[in-house]
Amino acid sequence: MVLSSIGLRNFRLHKNTNLDFSKDLNYIVGGNGQGKTTVLEAIYYLCTTKNLNQNQDSEAVSFDEKHFEVKGHFRDLTENITRIHFDLETSKKTYFVDEKQTYRASSIIGKFPVVTLVQSDHAVTLGAPAERRKLVDSIISQYSETYLIYLLDYNKTLRHRSALLSKIRELNDKSLMPQLEAWTETLVKMGLEIIKHRLKFVENFNEYVCHAYNKIMEKKENPSIEYNFMGETRESEIEGKFIQELNNSREDELRRAKNLIGPHRDDFHFYINHYELRKYGSQGQHKTFQIALRFAQFFYMKDRLGRTPLFLMDDVFGELDANRAKKISMFLREIGQAFITMTDLTKVESIHIGNTDLLIEIENGRIVNA
Repeated sequence: MVLSSIGLRNFRLHKNTNLDFSKDLNYIVGGNGQGKTTVLEAIYYLCTTKNLNQNQDSEAVSFDEKHFEVKGHFRDLTENITRIHFDLETSKKTYFVDEKQTYRASSIIGKFPVVTLVQSDHAVTLGAPAERRKLVDSIISQYSETYLIYLLDYNKTLRHRSALLSKIRELNDKSLMPQLEAWTETLVKMGLEIIKHRLKFVENFNEYVCHAYNKIMEKKENPSIEYNFMGETRESEIEGKFIQELNNSREDELRRAKNLIGPHRDDFHFYINHYELRKYGSQGQHKTFQIALRFAQFFYMKDRLGRTPLFLMDDVFGELDANRAKKISMFLREIGQAFITMTDLTKVESIHIGNTDLLIEIENGRIVNA
């Protein structure tokens, strides 16, 4: 898949910006606060309907304006024109594919696959388990509609069950217990499917992580990811373990009115040479693992979808030493189309820019050279 062009209207600093892209590497260069990351944000909106940094849609509207619009032209087996419009006064966001409105954001997931490597990725290896679950869920959801449906249904079940737990605690009404049993049965059914998908994913994904990490580190270290449900990895044993833990936690769940057991509380553990990254990894190892995860995601999704995702990379070179930057620059050659923001022009000079690559300079929301 290739993004041929994009248009931004009243989108942060970009009042009226139009860009044609290379099908290979697109380097977007500019100082801090000049609008280069905004281009990545706009691309991400077109691929997912969501904000890249999870900010409010209203924050993306240019100062003194009442709406923003982003339009993109994608080429794959077919061509698609996508457009997203946000109205500040009504707080309404509208998404169009070939001028036909799409009403469910979930129907877009995976249609225009995208991989992001951004500053906030440090939370994936250093942050809470929710960050790692979000990464895994986003990868699987882009190539498996079945998983996405299970995930949405599971989250809906969590909300209903949580509300019922609160009601039982508040009213001390034991007649509601049969309802709780019914929701618990649904929780187990949906949860088991999520766990099975995650186990299969980690089993296959580890190979991609190793390949990406070794490209950067030249096989000096051995990375891996581990996942289990309550210490169990055997599918035949997981259902029994799930039900047992729910039974053991029944009184605690009723007392706290909270869903305490299920894949929504799972974690994924990252290792280098069998040592847990979060506990023992150096700053450089964390950064390398974060980058390797995103390259692994790209090639994994490409193989699963049979299509090439877009690759967005936000100011990562500024944090790398010269050797690692060179390795990643060479690795990018295997990607296809990528969009890479950079602050330092001297870094551009140290990276080989091919004849088909594009260098875009941005200043105060305007293209000064492309």
